[in-house]
Amino acid sequence: MLADDTADPVHVAADLISQAEHDPAAASVLVTPSEALVEAVDRELELRVAATKHGERIRTALTGPQSGVVLVEDLDAGLGVVDAYAAEHLEIQTRDARDVALRVRNAGAIFVGPYAPVSLGDYCAGSNHVLPTGGCARHSSGLSVQTFLKGVHVVEYTEDALRDVADQVVTLAGAEDLPAHGEAVTARFAR
Repeated sequence: MLADDTADPVHVAADLISQAEHDPAAASVLVTPSEALVEAVDRELELRVAATKHGERIRTALTGPQSGVVLVEDLDAGLGVVDAYAAEHLEIQTRDARDVALRVRNAGAIFVGPYAPVSLGDYCAGSNHVLPTGGCARHSSGLSVQTFLKGVHVVEYTEDALRDVADQVVTLAGAEDLPAHGEAVTARFAR
């Protein structure tokens, strides 16, 4: 979760607990530039975990090495952290949450704003729940109909269009020490 000082600590704590509820090894991470939010969330966690059905499992998950708080300088630094972490689920609870969410490059699913907890995606929102785990969101997407389709790339250029890019192709072919690749382009204009 990426949150700033506008986030409600009750929402943040409840959402961290909901992820920790899965199992003792579940990761539940808060990334924030706000020390005040961290303190308020810690107080709220103490109250909520004690009153939760699976309190022991949740406490184990929240105190394990896979969970924690990453205190950052600002939201830009926070975005760097969440992109490197590449979470399966990422909640954004910040000022201008939509704008912040649009800057995220690596996440399985992003839940934007105070009224989009991950559990909404689990049970109701219709987002896919088969998502990349373990940082795989750096290179993979969630399951979709595209997963089951085979695409065929079709490339068609006119003579003028090829002439416009010929120098770039020749330069890149030379850089790779594959001169015949460049000649396959220049041969078309040699006459």
